[in-house]
Amino acid sequence: MTLDAGDGAPTVEATNQRGETVSLDFQAPTVLYFYPRDDTPGCTVEAKQFNTELETYEDAGVAVYGVSTDDVASHEEFAEKYDLGFDLLADPDSEIAEAFGVDTSRGAAERVTFVLDGGKVKAVYSGVEPDGHARDVLGDMLDDGLVVLD
Repeated sequence: MTLDAGDGAPTVEATNQRGETVSLDFQAPTVLYFYPRDDTPGCTVEAKQFNTELETYEDAGVAVYGVSTDDVASHEEFAEKYDLGFDLLADPDSEIAEAFGVDTSRGAAERVTFVLDGGKVKAVYSGVEPDGHARDVLGDMLDDGLVVLD
């Protein structure tokens, strides 16, 4: 079952597209979005739009991470192809997906986004439509007062 708003966030450790280990405890504002596959149409739209909005996310103090069941090599190629400025976390054994209750029964992660802060889940977006999602999440975080732009 997918984690809900108010649930405690699990600690995550994974390898990014550069082969570096990333450890997250979600104490600071974070967007963690799960997507099915690197370099597929919807996933590419979603990643490129998060990348377009990345400076505004960073100005608001929000970190952005993408997660899929693809491996590090696939993430590296995808990130380089689209010059992505945020980490893509490899989850080939679905450990992160399982910790968040994200379904991978079809061989890939379902498209779900989590907003986290203070070690808690603040919001969950299921059934995500990739186009416009990055801007919608940022707008909701600003509207809800989770973050503020200077």
